[in-house]
Amino acid sequence: MTEAATTTTATLNRFEKFKAEKDGLAVKAEIEKFASIGWEAMDETDRDHRLKWVGVFFRPVTPGKFMMRMRMPNGILTAAQMRVLAEVVQRYGDDGSADITTRQNIQLRGIRIEDLPEIFNKFHTVGLTSVQSGMDNVRNITGDPVAGLDADELFDTRELVQQIQDMLTNKGEGNPEFTNLPRKFNIAITGGRDNSVHAEINDLAFVPAFKEGIGEQRLGIGQEFSRSPIFGFNILVGGFFSAKRCEAAIPLDAWVSPADVVAVCRAVLEVFRDYGSRANRLKSRLMWLIDEWGLEKFRSEVEQRLGKPFLPAASKDEIDWEKRDHIGVYKQKQPELNYVGLHIPVGRMTAQDMFEIARLADVYGSGEIRLTLEQNVMIPNIPDSRLVLFLAEPLLEKFSIDPKPLTRSLVSCTGAQFCNFALIETKNRAQAVIKALEADLELTRPVRIHWTGCPNSCGQPQVADIGLMGTKARKNGKAVEGVDIYMGGKVGKEAHLGTCIQKGIPCEDLQPILQDLLIQHFGAKPRQEALVIH
Repeated sequence: MTEAATTTTATLNRFEKFKAEKDGLAVKAEIEKFASIGWEAMDETDRDHRLKWVGVFFRPVTPGKFMMRMRMPNGILTAAQMRVLAEVVQRYGDDGSADITTRQNIQLRGIRIEDLPEIFNKFHTVGLTSVQSGMDNVRNITGDPVAGLDADELFDTRELVQQIQDMLTNKGEGNPEFTNLPRKFNIAITGGRDNSVHAEINDLAFVPAFKEGIGEQRLGIGQEFSRSPIFGFNILVGGFFSAKRCEAAIPLDAWVSPADVVAVCRAVLEVFRDYGSRANRLKSRLMWLIDEWGLEKFRSEVEQRLGKPFLPAASKDEIDWEKRDHIGVYKQKQPELNYVGLHIPVGRMTAQDMFEIARLADVYGSGEIRLTLEQNVMIPNIPDSRLVLFLAEPLLEKFSIDPKPLTRSLVSCTGAQFCNFALIETKNRAQAVIKALEADLELTRPVRIHWTGCPNSCGQPQVADIGLMGTKARKNGKAVEGVDIYMGGKVGKEAHLGTCIQKGIPCEDLQPILQDLLIQHFGAKPRQEALVIH
């Protein structure tokens, strides 16, 4: 915290107090010691909190079995990296698994503290990092899953996303400049037309826009002056989900060229770091600072850090497509090449699954693997001549390229199986409910059903057609696992958040309610065989 911050030491919350005592990143130098003494002998604050600065998460529901969260800019990794992750998971047998997250990265489960030095060495050999992936840091930076592949894209986001990551993390080694934010922070950048990154739910988002009528204006670092419409980004700020409040990002009324995106990220983060509230963690996300200051003052402070004024936002952005899920076979802009999207049910993978995905990427593609915000996998650069053989691979029976409509769009957070914040079990229940609904109903289009175990909303129910948020309900006078139901979330063009329509529905009573909603609002029809059975 800098001298500019207004919160006094007396009003610091307990997280700020332990951060003031010792920077979270300091545990990076203590990994060997932790491995030697074991998790039970560790300082509790180091174990429960500071380890998150290197991407290692203590889970009270599975004591001694830690979670690791990776950083994967733009959701891109190599087959070699996937194999290393598979090797880590494999060593833990049934305790080991991996989840694709809604921020295009991977979380590993079952990790033992004594193995961390070896695991981090393995990561280093293939260019993987988990640094600054938890607590009060910038989380994985999301970008278009089809960046560089899509013939209709306006801008390839890959290099910019990597540059932002390198700036924030000192190229994966850790950067103390940005390890002490008031709260977590999400950044997204999209260069396509379908808002594949869910810009509206990020603290800072860049969406494509052409700026006209600029006149004799310098367009960016190292650029010439121009009068023509120029490609750049409109900026959105303040989107977030929390237990206390959920807000969609709002326009900053600012446009930047690609050349200035990294500098803008730095400027916004410096302002948030130095002025964001450190008293009440429920009121510490960026939008609370914007509320306190007003948008004009916030923009002015960012401009001061940037060293120049923003140009006003372009009159319209280029988000004019419905959201795509990238499941299936698609032509790339590169001649005679294809990318194939595999549906990974609720993002859960075993070590063997990961080895197989790596093998397919090597044998049929270029060794590249991509992750989507819907918890799925894409394998790009498959030649036309190899496509038939690829589609005959046994793994595609498990990870389909053409799943049923409800299965196709199902998203789920970790749930109570592994997460101590979750109020209900989600992943297994989500799949069971969807299977039962698909047995009873016929649908002509996908319906996005998102499950999240608690109000922290990792499963993003507010952007779903139907969102289910874990809660405690009552039935027959007893406390049971339940959900609050959200509806009306929209992604893609004209994106907006849904709202809660029903509270406290016991999970065991949920299926007929979902069935009615699907029939009433999404054109579902009862299957004839289901009617006969019932």
